[in-house]
Amino acid sequence: MTEQKENKLEEAIFANGCFWCTEAVFQRLKGVETVISGYTGGTIKNPAYREICTGRTGHAEAIKISFNPNEISYDELLEVFFATHDPTTLNRQGNDVGTQYRSEIFYTSEDQRESAEKFIALLEKEHVFGSPIVTVISEANSFYKAEEDHQNYYNEHKQQPYCQFIINPKIDKIKKYYANKLKAVAH
Repeated sequence: MTEQKENKLEEAIFANGCFWCTEAVFQRLKGVETVISGYTGGTIKNPAYREICTGRTGHAEAIKISFNPNEISYDELLEVFFATHDPTTLNRQGNDVGTQYRSEIFYTSEDQRESAEKFIALLEKEHVFGSPIVTVISEANSFYKAEEDHQNYYNEHKQQPYCQFIINPKIDKIKKYYANKLKAVAH
């Protein structure tokens, strides 16, 4: 295996509520190179945040993760994905309501699709959640990067009430349960 092949990055695309929250969680994981907040799964090209918020475009707030599979596996990303949001609520995460906040995995390969299906089946079999999982698995399509003021949001606005009350508990959770997967110096 060549050095270049060993360091090849892969992409994962997840929608699991507000992208400010999900971006902050995944940025802290070892093996994750970049996290981009954006929109996917909708019907118009180049949507803007104000359009997404109406729920009429069909897009979800999502993140595109570039990761090194030699440092963190897709299954480990799935584990964090399911541990840091409620996959049993349709089109809702806490007070955020609408199709743009749905739980959806956008696979970029057949291996990812199969992994996601197996992971959900295992969670359902083990009754990990009190209700059925409503997470949808879809083939990745166009991903549109969100406006710059949505990128790296938590790291630049930690003092805002939304960050303190909604995002901080998610960060605390990964620090507690995934300490061994965190980067040495988190943002």
